[in-house]
Amino acid sequence: MPARIVPAPVGPSQSPSAGPPGGPPAAGPPAALGAAGPAKVAVLLPLSGANAELGKSMLEAAQLALFTTGNDRLTLVPRDTGSPEGAAGAARSALAEGAQLILGPLLAADVAAVRPVTQDAKVNVIAFSTATQLAGGNIFLMGFLPRQEVVREVSFARERGVSRFAALAPNSEYGRLMADALREAVGPAGGTVVRTEFVEPRAADAAPAIQRLVGGPGAGGSPGAASPTPGGASFDALLLPEGGEALKQIARQLKAAGIAEPQVRLLGSGLWDDPAIAGEPALYGGWFAASPPEARREFESRFQATYGHAPPRLASLAFDAAALASVLAKGGGATPFTSEAILNPSGFTGVDGLFRFTGQGLVQRGLAVLEVQPQGNLVVSPAPRDFKDFAY
Repeated sequence: MPARIVPAPVGPSQSPSAGPPGGPPAAGPPAALGAAGPAKVAVLLPLSGANAELGKSMLEAAQLALFTTGNDRLTLVPRDTGSPEGAAGAARSALAEGAQLILGPLLAADVAAVRPVTQDAKVNVIAFSTATQLAGGNIFLMGFLPRQEVVREVSFARERGVSRFAALAPNSEYGRLMADALREAVGPAGGTVVRTEFVEPRAADAAPAIQRLVGGPGAGGSPGAASPTPGGASFDALLLPEGGEALKQIARQLKAAGIAEPQVRLLGSGLWDDPAIAGEPALYGGWFAASPPEARREFESRFQATYGHAPPRLASLAFDAAALASVLAKGGGATPFTSEAILNPSGFTGVDGLFRFTGQGLVQRGLAVLEVQPQGNLVVSPAPRDFKDFAY
């Protein structure tokens, strides 16, 4: 069973074989601490500069995790990153103070700068980045990985009979990554990607790309595409990895062009996991993969009550990382943060649901599939509760 790192009122589980996620945590024997006393865990975040507001909220979430777990066996050592050079200096400072684990940094360049410092010190890093090229060795990535979202959505869509996929993505590194992820996911699932189009991020109008999307093979799509649906499309699912106002505008244009449910099912990304777009009528019926919402809603309510403002989406990463460190500190003796402990194959359950790390340093998450509906986002495929049920 995964270890539960979202505590019940009596405290978190101390055992990887604790009861089922959501149930009362099992008690475990106290682990002996070394002579140095409580374990120290560094938290490296941008506490100044352009990302200071996000960094400070993530630090608040990490502090909330320690308060919630009631763990006096662990001390957080916050450090401001500010820049790659600052991140490396922050890591050196925290290590000199005795940090046995580093949570963060947030940005890929900062993770790259911290890596050699922590490798030399043989200290593990649980970073909040999604830069998969940095994972491995002593670097474990906690960030939400877009490719896993696509795989989950495609798997669910195939279960519902969807077989012809297309993508309308921003012409950016993220958009190209998502388009590649769609191609990689659809083939093994037994489907076909019939068309991919890109929208310039600063384009005021997505109509030309939409026209190419519904046009014939000469419009930039795959030759030999299937016959169009009644709405004018040769596909029955469209990946739309956009967010914010751009997502709303493009979704409205797609609907006006006849690309809408029930003929075409829109598929989203983590950018859809945003209350600001939850009520957009042009997205009704669309599916997107995300962490299960129930525990995260409880975290958001607790954060709001504690700090007087709503947490940014990434704050839950810092909460789960600090709660994980707390669980490991309680059960791991004098050296609680070993790679073996972090790589617990049963995984952990946090406010973002079930997760574990692979030997390559990447996080695997148990994602739910949500459908956008007028009354709010509805879970149409629950997240797995155990990795034995992990099928994507």
